[in-house]
Amino acid sequence: MTGILLLAAGAGAGLWLLLVWAAPPHPRLATLVDSLRATTAPPTAITGEDPAGPEPGWATRLGRPFTPLLRAAGLPRPGLVRDLAITGRAVSTHLADQAALALSGLLLPGAVAALAALGGSPPGWVTPAGVGIALAVAGFLLPEMSVRAEAARQRAAFRHALGAYLDLVHILLAGGSGVVGALHDAADIGEGFAFSHIRRALATAQLTRVSPWQALAELGTELDVRELTELATSVSLAGTEGAKVRASLAAKAAALRTRAGAEAEAAAHTATERMAVPTALLAFGFVFLIVYAAMSHATLAL
Repeated sequence: MTGILLLAAGAGAGLWLLLVWAAPPHPRLATLVDSLRATTAPPTAITGEDPAGPEPGWATRLGRPFTPLLRAAGLPRPGLVRDLAITGRAVSTHLADQAALALSGLLLPGAVAALAALGGSPPGWVTPAGVGIALAVAGFLLPEMSVRAEAARQRAAFRHALGAYLDLVHILLAGGSGVVGALHDAADIGEGFAFSHIRRALATAQLTRVSPWQALAELGTELDVRELTELATSVSLAGTEGAKVRASLAAKAAALRTRAGAEAEAAAHTATERMAVPTALLAFGFVFLIVYAAMSHATLAL
């Protein structure tokens, strides 16, 4: 019994650590305001390391030796690389976290079983092995699920910022600016990670002497933002064929705003439906207690 209790406590501690890693506590409002006011440089490359990122945590330091093995196995997949790019997370850091959490989940039940064996109540090897494999798989997949969820939120924010960028470009074109000048000036006005990526792409195009719409198309492909690729196609028509693009940009901005409104409305409906579940469970529990009390009295009466 002691071994089973220790094993259950170790498995619970491992699951709690995974949960804390996946959903860390919310920072204070002052910290968030300071992070917004701080000016940080964007990553030097889409799949590279941050130039001056924070000090790596214990998971990154523990799993860093296993990063070459995961890279040799073909990880991460191309879709996940694009998700990491838009979240600004380095590939090596993500792989190190995956390796560390998988290794921790694999070894934790064995350590608890060893402590139980030292206490005189060995639980056997089947249960620790099964729990360890389950925790290792969960620890390996948890960072990937977290990155995909964060990437979905970042892409929604990017589309929202892209709508504002299109409005700025449209205004500058209406004021007589050229296409290239309007792209650069509109990117310099905005703030946030989306405008930082756009500025970096335009600066790269200027340094490598390629067209800015080609750089924007490559950025849309790397970040998996289809709307940015469509924007690059529309602007390329104006830059190469002289087509009128102001109306097209205005239409795309309106379409982005409509889509953002529809997504917000759908998210609100989904949240409303999720709120009905606890209420239904509470009502079910209330009815169950009433029925149980009535059935208990009826049974005692018989």
